[in-house]
Amino acid sequence: MNKKFNAKQLTLLGLMTALLLLMSFTPLGYLNIEPLAITFNVIPVAVSALALGPVGGLIAGSVFGLTSFLQAIGVGGVSMLGSTLFSINPFFSILLCFVPRMLDGFLLGYIFRSVSKLNRVAACFVTGFAAAFLNTLFFMSALILLFGQTEYMQGLINGQNILLFVCAFVGVNAVFEMLSSTVITGAVGSVLLKAGFIQTPAKKAD
Repeated sequence: MNKKFNAKQLTLLGLMTALLLLMSFTPLGYLNIEPLAITFNVIPVAVSALALGPVGGLIAGSVFGLTSFLQAIGVGGVSMLGSTLFSINPFFSILLCFVPRMLDGFLLGYIFRSVSKLNRVAACFVTGFAAAFLNTLFFMSALILLFGQTEYMQGLINGQNILLFVCAFVGVNAVFEMLSSTVITGAVGSVLLKAGFIQTPAKKAD
């Protein structure tokens, strides 16, 4: 794959960045079904990784992390969890906002690249699922690692087994996020493949 982005790829990256910013600071990025709060913000990250590989995913993941950080400090909306954690430890909060999203986007590029050698269309759906799954996995792992021993988190955990706490914390919304990311990313990726926005390695079957 080319190390430099072509005009179409740069245009797509700009579009995904703008879409991510729009979704993050408007209700478009969230579907509130009480008591669920389902986010679609991982989808532009996944699409960027499809079209521009690990670097594109990393850039989009960084933008996602930036929006999370801004909401943690009350810019463009307020994240109650983010603002609480920021008041406890600003540095750890910054790491929590950025690292899981950047790592997610970066790895998605490699996941798509690997699976597309077998089937390009299937790779789009697999990448969509991985986007939501890895984002949840990395975020919750970082949350426990960085803030697990704080009084705030100990109050939330309330003596539960860590695994049970994580399952209860992410709730059913994580399942819906994975489902929506899989379907939407897969559909968008299939269109982008036909339009020539995505360059993939030679595949064994399609």
